[in-house]
Parts: sequence; structure tokens; C-alpha cells
Amino acid sequence: MAFGIKKTELAQWKAKASEGEISFLTHFWYDSRFPEHKTVTKAACSDWDKLVAWGKQYGLKEAWIHNREDYPHFDLIGETEKSILELEGKNGKLNQLEKLTGSHFS
Repeated sequence: MAFGIKKTELAQWKAKASEGEISFLTHFWYDSRFPEHKTVTKAACSDWDKLVAWGKQYGLKEAWIHNREDYPHFDLIGETEKSILELEGKNGKLNQLEKLTGSHFS
């Protein structure tokens, strides 16, 4: 279940992913399989080969891609999420969510 996504953020994520860019969408999230994690980042790209190559540089496997029609994506959680967002210079949203709750997410 997703929380804290603005319509404009979702539209921008979809537009960038559709244009073949690696696009990031970070939001609050709850999944009973991972109760210790409070956020997820979806790293999407409509260019499957580009997404696979991008993921490989971070040790992500092609089999982990969620094949969602126009928006195939990796779900990044925990330390993997934080590390990749920092390396990509995209950790602003994660930092914003941490400030809102006063918590550090892992």
C-alpha cells in the first residue's frame, strides 16, 4: 500500500520512464512481508535493456524487475534503497519523508 505520492510526482515519474529515462518515485509504503521498511523507491524505465543494465551496476537481477506494462521497475527498499538513491543523487524525497516522521528509514 502506497502513501504520500502527489499526482504531479506520479505523472513526472511516468513521463520520464516512458521517455526511456531511469525514473525514481519514493513514497511511504507498507507491505506485511517487510514490516521493518517504511518506504520504497520504484526505479522505472520503459527501455527494458537500459533498466537491466542500470540494475546490474548495483547488483540488481533482471528477475527482480516488476514487468508492469509501460513502467517496468525495480522496487528498492532498505539499505539498497538508501545506497542507490545516494549514489544517483536522488535521495531528496527519502530525506523529506524522514524529516516528516522524525525517523530514519532503513
